[in-house]
Amino acid sequence: MRLDIHGGGCGHSCCLRVENLSVRIGADSILKDVNLHVHCGEMVALIGPNGAGKSTFLKAILGQREYEGIIAFSEPGQRSKKPRIGYVPQSPAFDPSDPVSVSDLFACCMSRRPAFLGLGKGMRETVLECLERVHGEDLIDKRVGTLSGGELQRVLLALALEPMPNILILDEPLSGVDVEGMETLMDMLDEIREVYDLSILMTTHDFSMLPRYADQVVLIDRGIKIQGSPEAVLSSEEFHQAFHLKGGKA
Repeated sequence: MRLDIHGGGCGHSCCLRVENLSVRIGADSILKDVNLHVHCGEMVALIGPNGAGKSTFLKAILGQREYEGIIAFSEPGQRSKKPRIGYVPQSPAFDPSDPVSVSDLFACCMSRRPAFLGLGKGMRETVLECLERVHGEDLIDKRVGTLSGGELQRVLLALALEPMPNILILDEPLSGVDVEGMETLMDMLDEIREVYDLSILMTTHDFSMLPRYADQVVLIDRGIKIQGSPEAVLSSEEFHQAFHLKGGKA
């Protein structure tokens, strides 16, 4: 079932259009006939039970998984321009005793200079500018392994925003983040998409934030079961069958 809640068109690069996407691994059909349109400037939440194919779907969009179907970044009939895609994976685990700092992590990702030589003045200013986008300048010298769940998500988000993408993809960004941190992170994502005019596609198992922040919610379980406004999806029979919840609550 599809509920079309947007009638407007999209510009180039920040639009994501998926048509009849299917993914097979051996004889196993992971996804079948998935259709989705993420409009420019939208925040779209992808939900589903464990093993539903959410992460596989993201990997197909990122070019990390073979698929059948169409993934395009413009409206039908328009020339598709390859976008910049920022990606935040599920939170990796870091050893608290590891001496690697946030600045070291940026140095490894953004510079050819060995991290043990430290940041040059110019690079340090660049890292501070990146962290400023997520209100995390004070994290630059902290050890990555000692960051809270919310702080780590800020750092990973800052990395994904350099260079600034057209589409931002996040895999379970609320995992390991406390309730207060969830609201802070969602406020930040909402601010980022407005300030930098980008689209956001994220997976999540937390439904309480969706009515406030998401434009579309997509329930997937090896195929799309229902999509539309948060209120429509969270109150649907498809949602109840998938999670045994009503309106996103037990």
